[in-house]
Formats: sequence, structure tokens, C-alpha cells
Amino acid sequence: MDLLDLRNQLDEIDAHIVKLYEQRMEVCAKVAEYKIANGKKVLDRQREQEKLAKVRSMAHNEFNEKGVEELFEQIMSMSRKLQYRMLAEKGSHGKLPFIGVDSLDTGSARVVFQGAEGSYSQAAMMKYFGEGVNSFHVDTFREAMSAIDEGSADFAVLPIENSTAGIVNEIYDLLVEFENYIVGEQIIKIEHCLLGVPGAAIQDIKTVYSHPQSLMQSARYLADHDWRQISMQNNAFAARKVAQEQDKTQAAIASEQAGSIYGLQVLKKGVNHSDTNSTRFIIVTNQKIFRKDAGKVSICFEVPHESGSLYHMLSHFIYNDLNMTKIESRPIEGRNWEYRFFVDFEGNLADSAVKNALRGLRDEARNMKILGNY
Repeated sequence: MDLLDLRNQLDEIDAHIVKLYEQRMEVCAKVAEYKIANGKKVLDRQREQEKLAKVRSMAHNEFNEKGVEELFEQIMSMSRKLQYRMLAEKGSHGKLPFIGVDSLDTGSARVVFQGAEGSYSQAAMMKYFGEGVNSFHVDTFREAMSAIDEGSADFAVLPIENSTAGIVNEIYDLLVEFENYIVGEQIIKIEHCLLGVPGAAIQDIKTVYSHPQSLMQSARYLADHDWRQISMQNNAFAARKVAQEQDKTQAAIASEQAGSIYGLQVLKKGVNHSDTNSTRFIIVTNQKIFRKDAGKVSICFEVPHESGSLYHMLSHFIYNDLNMTKIESRPIEGRNWEYRFFVDFEGNLADSAVKNALRGLRDEARNMKILGNY
């Protein structure tokens, strides 16, 4: 037999497979109608495991057993997605406890940021809320989250990601721990300066203070100098320390604004090695609200610790034509080698495709949480 004959045979078999697939989906639609009428959940894990075991037993060798299992996992996944879509068409999305608003009430808002006067967080806050914002600052990210959780602040401004140093792990963990939600974001271009006390020169410096990420972002410049590097909670804290101690051998890596506030002189501008270095800040509140024109959704979820589980979660974005823009993972405390996934994707909580995807994720993932729509 030549290759053309073999391909013709495959085409004939494939036509039968498509016909049988469509017949199966027609039956699945009837199953969905029954489940909707009787209030049953779409996902029945026990039934699916029994089904997979049965089809595996029908195969005639080990290779085909694995292939048949993978094939039917996909078929059953498509069946679930059909059922979720039918639920959506019947208006049974499941209610999302988020309220759409035309705009955020920022006029009389009290805003908290982590750090001190002159920090990049303060710059992000002023760019988002305006120069005259009613604000205060705290020492730690946790204190900022607690402030809005307890109601002493309406919004918090927190750094979540830097274009060169990556994510701020603690912020991701705090978003899971606290019932606070992202309602906006602000991106700030970063230009680190080496700051010293008046009269100091670069050759006087022996110790440099800054946030760990800022030290990392300035690693190429620092590698040219035999200086002791000491991490601080915040760049502005570093600038304040150098200003208070008035020691010519000490310097801080912080913004030019921080140097101006604390009376330090700029010894070197642009010590961070990337000209495109930027930090993304999130605006967080304790209300479950989202702007009606919001275009990005952030969620987190856990998956069963088994082969293919993450793939099945992400398939909900593909099926609903949603563009996933970011995925990160963080280890789950107390559960070795298990991870929580954080996903950003384009969409609005009022969109039917978003509702459909979230319905499927909520049913199939562990502990899914919507972190915000902004």
C-alpha cells in the first residue's frame, strides 16, 4: 500500500470519529439538561475515574492504554465545557460577589503605602491618586494590608512586580491571606541613584543600603566596587538612615526624589543597569468592586497534585478565547512540592466568557480566589 492509500484510510476513520464525537456531545447536552433541571454539579470525579479505567481496559497494549486515557480525558473535558456553557445560557453562572462601579471613589479616600517619604510606592500613589492625596505610610507590606482590612485606609498601594527583578513574593502571599482586592494598577519607571551625605564622594563609600531588589537591579554597577551591601525594607528607609547617620562612608540606592527629601546628594544617577526598568504597583481595597471598564482579571487557584491538572485548568482560558497574560506559582505553606498558581488574563467580570471560565475553574480547581478586576 502506498502513502496515499494509507492517508485515505485515515481520512475515512477520522470522518467516523468526528461523527461519533458529535453524537456523543448530543448525549452530553442531554446530560447537561438533566443536571441543570436537578441541580447536579457538572464535575463528577468518581464517574470520570471509573470511565477512564473502563476505556483503558478496552485497549490492547500499554501504549494504547495511555493514548486512550489521554483522548478520553480531552473528550470529557470538552463535555464539561459544553455543560458550563449551557449553564451560562440558562443564566446559571453562579453569582460572583463583585459589584461593578463606574469609577472608584477616590475623592476623599485615605491611602496607605509601605515605606517612607520619597519611596517609589509614594510616587506611584501620587501618580494614581493625585498630588493632594490624603495618605500615610507604614513600615511593612503586612501593615499596609492590615490597614485596609481594618478600615483605617480605603486603599493601599503595593509593588507587585519589577520588569527586571521579577515578582514581589510577599505581595502574592498576602493577597491570598487577606480579603483585599485589586482595583487598579500603576506602572512607574525606575531610575536608581547612588545617594550620599553632602560632601561625600564615590571613593569615600564603603557601605551601601537599599532594598534587596534595588541591589539586584544595580548589581552590574555594584560589581565594580568593593562595597558592603546591606538590605533594607525600603529604599526610602535606606536614604533616611544615611541622612540620619551623616557618615560619608555610607550611601543609599534610592530615587532622586528620596535624596531631595532627606538632603542627600546624588553621587551617581542611573545605577540600575536597565534603561527600561519599571515597577508595577497594584491599588488594593477591602471592597469587592471592579470598574465596569476594567480589562484585566487576576485570580489564584490550587490544583490537584497529579499529572495534567494544571493543563486542564488552563484549558478553560483556551476554550473561552481568553488571553492569559501572566502565570506565576508560589509554594503552598505546609504542603511540600505543591503550588498555588496566580494567573492574569484579559477580560471583565461582566463578560459571559469570563463568567464561563471562572465557573469551570471554580468547580475543578482547589480554593480558587478572584483577586481583582482592574
